[in-house]
Amino acid sequence: MRFRFCSFSSHILFRTHRLKSYYLTYSFPYSSLLHSCSDLQAVKRIHASLIVSSGLQPLSVASKLITLYSQFSDFQSVFSIFNSFEEPNTIIWNSIIKSHVESGLFSHALLLYGRMREFGVAHDSFTFPIVNKAIRSLGCHIEYGEMVHCVAMQMGFGQDVYFGNTMIEVYVKCGSIGNASKLFDEMNHRDLVSWTSIISGYIYRESFSKGLELFNKMRMEMEPNSVTILVMLQACSTFESANEGRELHGYVIKKGIMLDASVGNSILRMYTKAGGSEEDVETFFSEIDERDIVSWNILIAFYSSRGDITKVAERFNEMRREVTSSIETLTLVVSAVADCANVSDGGMLHCLAKKTGLCDSVLITSLLSLYAKCGAPEISAQLFRDIPHRTSITWSAMMSGFTQNGSFRDAIELFQQMLASGHVQPNHDIISTLFIIYTHLGALQLGKAAHAYFIRNLSSSPEEEDSAPLETSLLNMYIRCGSISSALACYNRMAVKDVVTWTSMIEGFGTHGLGFEALGMFKRMLESGVEPNSVTFLSLLSACSHSGLVREGCDAFHSMKWRFGIEPNLNHNTCMADLLGRSGKLKEALTLIIKMVVSPDSRIWGALLAASRVHGDKKVGEYAAEKLMELEPDNVGYYTIWSNIEASVGRWGEVEEVRREMHERDLKKKPGWSCIEVKGVIHGFVSGDTSHDHVEEISKAVECLNRKIQEVGVLSIIL
Repeated sequence: MRFRFCSFSSHILFRTHRLKSYYLTYSFPYSSLLHSCSDLQAVKRIHASLIVSSGLQPLSVASKLITLYSQFSDFQSVFSIFNSFEEPNTIIWNSIIKSHVESGLFSHALLLYGRMREFGVAHDSFTFPIVNKAIRSLGCHIEYGEMVHCVAMQMGFGQDVYFGNTMIEVYVKCGSIGNASKLFDEMNHRDLVSWTSIISGYIYRESFSKGLELFNKMRMEMEPNSVTILVMLQACSTFESANEGRELHGYVIKKGIMLDASVGNSILRMYTKAGGSEEDVETFFSEIDERDIVSWNILIAFYSSRGDITKVAERFNEMRREVTSSIETLTLVVSAVADCANVSDGGMLHCLAKKTGLCDSVLITSLLSLYAKCGAPEISAQLFRDIPHRTSITWSAMMSGFTQNGSFRDAIELFQQMLASGHVQPNHDIISTLFIIYTHLGALQLGKAAHAYFIRNLSSSPEEEDSAPLETSLLNMYIRCGSISSALACYNRMAVKDVVTWTSMIEGFGTHGLGFEALGMFKRMLESGVEPNSVTFLSLLSACSHSGLVREGCDAFHSMKWRFGIEPNLNHNTCMADLLGRSGKLKEALTLIIKMVVSPDSRIWGALLAASRVHGDKKVGEYAAEKLMELEPDNVGYYTIWSNIEASVGRWGEVEEVRREMHERDLKKKPGWSCIEVKGVIHGFVSGDTSHDHVEEISKAVECLNRKIQEVGVLSIIL
């Protein structure tokens, strides 16, 4: 029987020389020559020599050729070799399936296996592990794994350890830890790989306690090797299990496994991730005999996570005297410097990267973010233009950089350029940034268009399982753009609602003056089992303040500390002072401020000053104004409010005094600006600006509105 998947003109030549090989007995060291091939042309030359000499015998030579051709993505030659066999045996079938697996063509590999089954080709101990690798890599549904398991059992491979180990990995990857555990228990013989696979499976499925239990059982049967120890140390880091990590450290020392550099670095990482103190980390680091670049990177990442830029710089300089920096090292240090917005240090690191030639897209993107955070978007833009192959991460970083610096139009133009390029599809981060931009601009229609794009292209994308952050950004966009009904519709469609989602909706109701709805949302949040945090209470208190719900706000403030154990901070006290001040309880607000444990800042005194102006309490207003002048003597806004309070009670002398002081300090109020969206176009306006193309029409419309307002006002007085 002949097996054919492709038709090539060279087939007759293959067949001729295959027949010729029966009569030739020459022997050449082709196997060793094939192992030394470094390019496709070298493989083809040796292949040609084989055709004119001994053919494709022994089969190991054909198998090696299939492997090499697949590594160079020459599948035409792969199938030519396969078709040269009248009846390909198990070795050849295994080779062609494996070549597809190793090239990432997992679906094609499974299709080939299906043909192998159709032709009734015998299986050996390597066939099922190869097929299992394809299934595992695809993350197929559990039924695929169960079918392969069933076939293997029928063929008598049920107790093959190699097959059993790969089958455990398939079940774990497909999310069936129960099947993996059952198979593990039924295995008559279990080796180190079996134990490590099942332990890794439980840890992968976030069951650290079960993984630890199996690790202890394993030690009763056999000693774990360095791979098993690495799995357990990684688990201790992930689950921040410091005690178990210390026990593992002791076990490693006792068994002499510390000689493995990977184990030493994993222990160091465990101390940095599992709550180890700076002393613990530094002590163990100093005990590592041969510190490599990975060791230093772990130490630098530890100090970076703590925000200790001084220690990051110190350790980086020490490292350069001992080992050569890597791209990962520079990326870590750049990220740490970016968090501190230190542009000079960032520039020096940029120069070092150029000097050493350590530059890749990740490092350039980190530098791009650094300059943006330091308020230098023009340098970020130049770096962005210099990147030849831009990924979605690069586009996202540049958009975020423009957004952080208030360059919203530039960010929108960049997004449009990305779409026009056709090379990169927007991911969740890019769409989330777009929502943030439209939130700042109040561009509701553009925001709706972005929402529609998300629904069409990304809502069912497997790229990110957790879409809650993106959906919350969308929710906030609708809230800030004034469409609370759209925000509520988005909220109702969300499958997973975390504390951020609930808090955003509470804040949304509050900013729209719907205090009772905010209280109702808070009640439903508690009923759903989600614990509020300090930000939740801040949003709730703000909602009560905007709606004048004094009693409800006071109850929330009290329950925050005594029911939920959250200590009120300055922000919560500012909300309470604003709530009391808006309702005319100025003395109670002042008492609250005076009794605060933390020192009052300008915001809380500003809230009291604004309330004093509304309710005409000159005495409290003057006291608040004095405190504000002490804290922020150059804030022109507070002088303006103080002047207005004096003017409201006819104290024109004091008004002149305030204005004179403003003039002496050269304090000028920055002109206000606003923007509106009309038919998808954003129009910006600055106070006193007459540069808009339609300024005359706009002025006439404003005058008309003013007349209407005055008419309605007079009519209301008459009525």
